[in-house]
Amino acid sequence: MSQAFTKAMARNIFYGGSVFFMLLFLALTFDTHTAWPQRDNHENLTEQVAHGKRLWEENNCIGCHTLLGEGAYFAPELGNAFKRLGGADGIKGFIASRPKDGIPGRRSMPQFNFSEDDLNAIAAFLKYVSEMNTASWPPNIQG
Repeated sequence: MSQAFTKAMARNIFYGGSVFFMLLFLALTFDTHTAWPQRDNHENLTEQVAHGKRLWEENNCIGCHTLLGEGAYFAPELGNAFKRLGGADGIKGFIASRPKDGIPGRRSMPQFNFSEDDLNAIAAFLKYVSEMNTASWPPNIQG
């Protein structure tokens, strides 16, 4: 069993492994794409939800918050904020009542001075996100 490891053997292992993992990647990609229609919430996508998503992006909310595990970990996860804060009224009240001075010794959420339509759009966007099948993400109600 004292065979030498040849260049041909190394090449065959490299190409064989590359083909195997490329096929595995393609199979997992196909599986993900076939699962999307059952997991997303596209039937509830409205113009108000799209407006809320635009506000989310324009105000860089992801710079502090996470949404479905993506984003910064400075502030709470917002994938379940609709349920955690008690619906649209809870979200609108929380955003509108942000203190201007914040909590001493702690950076707080800025006061954006959103209009009533903007607050409704953000609440609709967070409701839309909370109704997606996220495979139990976030793992707890606190986010």
